[in-house]
Amino acid sequence: QVLLEESGGGLVQAGGSLRLSCAASPRIMGFIAMTWYRQAPGRERELVATITSGDRTNYADSVKGRFTISRDNAKDTVYLQMDSLKPEDTGNYYCNLRTIYRESRGQGTQVTVSS
Repeated sequence: QVLLEESGGGLVQAGGSLRLSCAASPRIMGFIAMTWYRQAPGRERELVATITSGDRTNYADSVKGRFTISRDNAKDTVYLQMDSLKPEDTGNYYCNLRTIYRESRGQGTQVTVSS
């Protein structure tokens, strides 16, 4: 089973930036897609960004132009660069890996954006 560990969250002022990482171990086999989700208290889970095996990307409308998802195959790591952060970006961000074998989800990293 692939274990996912997110990192990079924290407290940042509005307008600031953070880069989240999702590291997988052991090596990812049969990669299909990695998706970042976020969830804030009292709100439904929201798909933030996805990257596929062909490096196609997809973003929620709320983050387009501000967030960038990318991956480093050599490190089995997917990143989420978040710029121009807004208070409404606050939430627990977690990654979800889909392979040809199964899906795995990390525990998440908290992002808090102060106004």
